[in-house]
Amino acid sequence: MIVEEIKKDLFENQDIKYRDFQSKLTPTIAENSAIGVRTPILRKLAKQYCTRGDVADFFNDLPHQYFDENQLHAFIISETKDFEECITLLERFLPYVDNWATCDQMSPKCFKKNHELLKPYLLNWLKSDDTYTVRFAIVTFMSQFLDDDFDENYLKLISEVKSDEYYINMAISWYFATALAKQYESTIVYIENNVLDTWTHNKTIQKAIESYRVTDEHKSYLKSLKRK
Repeated sequence: MIVEEIKKDLFENQDIKYRDFQSKLTPTIAENSAIGVRTPILRKLAKQYCTRGDVADFFNDLPHQYFDENQLHAFIISETKDFEECITLLERFLPYVDNWATCDQMSPKCFKKNHELLKPYLLNWLKSDDTYTVRFAIVTFMSQFLDDDFDENYLKLISEVKSDEYYINMAISWYFATALAKQYESTIVYIENNVLDTWTHNKTIQKAIESYRVTDEHKSYLKSLKRK
């Protein structure tokens, strides 16, 4: 069975030191759920398994026992070429995502050419009660809609996401810091006008200052906009 084959492959590629390191980075995952498989190996396995005729058996084996299975699941979804199939897999999987790593590393290649089809799903995911579904929507807006298909309305949309969840607010700050690097003139007004809550506002500035893509001039100005 593919599920057992995958577990076997994962344990054969176990790195104990990396497992311990990964467990510290992802405190929300279940205790002892990390196997310790490095990302390049997971990506390689994903390319192998995504063409298997029985991969649906793995997709349906939810919730997975191990963090690394979730990682592999995310990477296989990212390899899915058909947009509608990819969305179906995402909607089934997102409720089971329980950590920032699986959420952020799931970046379907088919999204790039399907922005108009993608937007309604992102808008729906932003309204979710699930932390990582919301985070996935924010991170996807960041990765897909801050360049050629940028729209100032997306800034407003993300700024209106209100949450007490750390991993959602971190995603918002990451989004705005990236927007400051890519769409500075449109984004800076959100910082100047204190649209974000204080924590997210200051975290955005911190991330922007740490970014090599933000100019020194802009960094100096952003420092002056920190709130107490």
